[in-house]
Amino acid sequence: MRANERMLQDIERELRYTQQLLKLGKLSEPVRQALLTVPRHCFVPDALQDAAYDNGPLPIGDGQTISQPYIVAIMTELLNLTPDSRVLEIGTGSGYQTAVLARVALQVYSIEIKAALARRAAKRLKLLNFDNIETRIGDGYAGWPEAAPFDAIMLTAATPAVPPQLFEQLRSGGRLIAPIDSGFDQELMLYTKSDEGEISQRKLLPVAFVPMTGQSRSDTQEP
Repeated sequence: MRANERMLQDIERELRYTQQLLKLGKLSEPVRQALLTVPRHCFVPDALQDAAYDNGPLPIGDGQTISQPYIVAIMTELLNLTPDSRVLEIGTGSGYQTAVLARVALQVYSIEIKAALARRAAKRLKLLNFDNIETRIGDGYAGWPEAAPFDAIMLTAATPAVPPQLFEQLRSGGRLIAPIDSGFDQELMLYTKSDEGEISQRKLLPVAFVPMTGQSRSDTQEP
């Protein structure tokens, strides 16, 4: 069995344990194919290649991590992406989650505050011939207003609350997924914006993400 197929089996096994919490029985075929075709080893440091397809997070330098494949899978799935979706990602990191999103959606815009990480990810994604990804170095707190509205928004770092600008940049009917840090623990939250602009939220499951940095640490509020 190939390493990526084994990884997918591990993801689907864990998904069965959490389906009651997530209300998610299985992964869609586009998400499964994205996980099978994006070469995760290309986003993992050389010293950790043996663990590239393990179902766990790995350090990538600069105090950051590449997320557990299971978390990448469920966060992507719960955004309900279509081939026409335009997605904003806050926290490019290694670029792995970015690449998975790009396999499912039409266009991905990704912002990374750490310049060295952002440059490495952009170079890596270009070498892998992703032509539907735009990257930017900056504070994700402000989002990407000139490209808004987005069908879906994903935060890949924990924040005390979602920056209000991001809800403003979310299209009616769109979804936003983010790890929210209460100060005691973190919960993965799914937000949906109604046609009237109202935000509903659903708690998913406990998670552990690196903290979001920049303005969002001190100037956020819940909807």
